[in-house]
Amino acid sequence: MKAEPQYVPATVTTESLVLRLFTPGDVDDRYAYQSLPEVARYLYRTPLTRESCAESIAARAGGTAWKADGDVLLLAVCRTDEPGVVGEVVLTLSNAAARQAEIGWVVHPRYAGRGYATEAARALVALAFDRLGVHRVFARLDVLNTASVRVCERLGMRREAHLIDNDLDGDRWGSEYVYAVLDHEWVN
Repeated sequence: MKAEPQYVPATVTTESLVLRLFTPGDVDDRYAYQSLPEVARYLYRTPLTRESCAESIAARAGGTAWKADGDVLLLAVCRTDEPGVVGEVVLTLSNAAARQAEIGWVVHPRYAGRGYATEAARALVALAFDRLGVHRVFARLDVLNTASVRVCERLGMRREAHLIDNDLDGDRWGSEYVYAVLDHEWVN
């Protein structure tokens, strides 16, 4: 008998945030931060175009199965008290057999320093362990991205690796940290 794919919840609510699937109406909000060079810099890619933001939203608007390597849950981060998208969190099933997932987050610089990245990432890690059966959640980040280093540390993740000059961003070599937490270590 073929196993049915497990679909992840479409909405997660925290004290001050709602994490939900992106809708076509979110394209301009997402483009507002994904088009910024200072955001793309830490993602080892060029800024996204409005078209690429619209395409990725359309591809994931109906939700995602959580079954196979590469399955992705991309959620808009919205404040409960005001409309609009302030950022996003993403969880990628990197190895289904080993139950490993990579987490990432982006917050519009206009909303940085308010704890949104930590609050949203904490909710997504809890979802990964409590509802999706993940064994290990890890994050890979540019060592110069000190704000994301602090998010990992606030989440109780341990630094497992420091990769030196492992990625080329245009003409700049980038180094990377890998942080992780296991399901039995997670304290929400």
